[in-house]
Amino acid sequence: MTLMPAQEIKRRGISAVDEALALGPVHIIKNNQPQYVVLSESAYRELLEAQEEATIARVRASLEDAAAGRVTRHDSAEALLKHLSD
Repeated sequence: MTLMPAQEIKRRGISAVDEALALGPVHIIKNNQPQYVVLSESAYRELLEAQEEATIARVRASLEDAAAGRVTRHDSAEALLKHLSD
């Protein structure tokens, strides 16, 4: 993980980020706290693809549960929340 103060970007411009990206994601620090993460385009696309694959896997698992009868029905969101907290 590469940390970079926001002031460094103000001082050096995007070239500072370009150099740091060669080492991986860049965590931008503002007011002594991590505020932003800069990723390369390819890393960002990989992240989106992984998120999509995870979503598809969850939907498939839900469909399998429904097909196998592993579902419960509730009359309201409150009833569902109560069921989940029991």
